[in-house]
Amino acid sequence: MGHIKYASDVGAPVEVAFTYTDNHQFVPDWAFAVAGFEPIGDLDHGQGAVFETTLRIGFWHPTVECEITEYRRNAVIEYTLRRRRTGKPAPTCTPLAVIQLRFDPLGYGRAVLTSEAEYWAPRGLTGHLLNRMLTAAVESAVKRTESQLRREIEEFHGTDLVGRIA
Repeated sequence: MGHIKYASDVGAPVEVAFTYTDNHQFVPDWAFAVAGFEPIGDLDHGQGAVFETTLRIGFWHPTVECEITEYRRNAVIEYTLRRRRTGKPAPTCTPLAVIQLRFDPLGYGRAVLTSEAEYWAPRGLTGHLLNRMLTAAVESAVKRTESQLRREIEEFHGTDLVGRIA
């Protein structure tokens, strides 16, 4: 299992940053390699919400299940990505990665966005050989996602959309 943590400041208050990130319709705009993010069932936010997530990695377009496994308003959103297993309940499927976004107030209308990712590499000799490439790819994806999310939050904060979506 690998672990990556990255933090930066955002030019928006925690409430604005969290509101933007909590809207599932915006996820493809900021999440690296996410082409589609559609709710499965009635919940579209909060703990227990499950999404069908289409990834775009080169020519490969897998679909995975993404569940919000931790949710504290204006503080934390944690996503668990799992392979889709038809007929099996999501918690019994092996997780691919857990991504946590944490929002902390910085003062003066700014926030700290901390992105953490835990991921599981294949086991055995193949996993050992791929571990360095996988670590580099995940680290790059986390940094690109965090950077894009920060830009999107700051742009969102600079518009009148804040009052209408919150």
